Amino acid sequence: MSGNARPLQRVVVTGGAGFLGSHLCDRLIGRGMEVVAIDNLLTGSMDNVAHLLGNPAFSFRRQDVTEQIDIEGQVDAVLHFASPASPVDYALMPIQTIKVGTLGTHKALGLARAKGARFLLASTSEVYGDPEVHPQPETYWGNVNPVGPRSIYDEAKRAAEAFTMAYHNHHGLDTRIVRIFNTYGPRMRRHDGRAVPAFLAQALAGDPLTVFGDGSQTRSLCYVDDLIDGIERLLVSDRALPVNIGNPSEITMLELARLIRDLCGSRSEIVFEPLPVDDPKRRRPDIGVAREVLGWEPRVPLEEGLARTIAWWRQGGNGRAAPDPAAGDGAALG
Repeated sequence: MSGNARPLQRVVVTGGAGFLGSHLCDRLIGRGMEVVAIDNLLTGSMDNVAHLLGNPAFSFRRQDVTEQIDIEGQVDAVLHFASPASPVDYALMPIQTIKVGTLGTHKALGLARAKGARFLLASTSEVYGDPEVHPQPETYWGNVNPVGPRSIYDEAKRAAEAFTMAYHNHHGLDTRIVRIFNTYGPRMRRHDGRAVPAFLAQALAGDPLTVFGDGSQTRSLCYVDDLIDGIERLLVSDRALPVNIGNPSEITMLELARLIRDLCGSRSEIVFEPLPVDDPKRRRPDIGVAREVLGWEPRVPLEEGLARTIAWWRQGGNGRAAPDPAAGDGAALG
């Protein structure tokens, strides 16, 4: 922790009922902090935080973070994790997606400034777009189509980073930016459209596994516990510039489909469909900064993480359906 920083005793997590946000709440409470979670439940779920509702260190507020955020009392850190996080979500809710990345980030930064709190932005590897540099270091500026179907998410996150650095440079706000690469684990929504939950849902149901393109495109998959560990280390570090947190081990989508099918004991066939527009062909983080500055690297092997995720689903994981696009124009939290 920075030598002149006050202890982190009470923190706000936007998107606190989402996949990553809820795991983050668990970790921070486990470290002895009081957590105020904010979520409008458009993509988040109370199922993800139900186990925390009786804990005096946890409180929940249902709110759209594109509106004014007023929190009484001390706030030592604001962690902004509110956003849709899959192509299915932000295709259904483009306006909500770009609003939470811009207006929502502005409101969360305003809260941090008003409270003199540290601010951590959950950014994404999507800021690199369909990268022409591989693996992607934090110094790479990206290859993003600003008017493509994914732009409402990619550009919202790029704008969120710009907002964060503007508050850091102009107002002297104590800020952190984490660029999150593909993450998986318990509490992912079964139908959120990303590869791991899609393949798991299909394999467990005995349905065909849908692979886009020829399956040669790659992703680097990080288990959620490893990711949260990296975020926690970043939060208590002195690093203001972005840091990649993800697993540098690459796997093709076809290999992933076969692995998940085998781990589920499924006999599902694999079928191929056209590759979506602007879908990145390769994605792998350069984690040199995380190793050097945070002393972090992932520890959970892919097969072990997938086995934990499969076990969670088989034990009654929430498996919520995709959000309703008619649910309103508020910021999606996830």
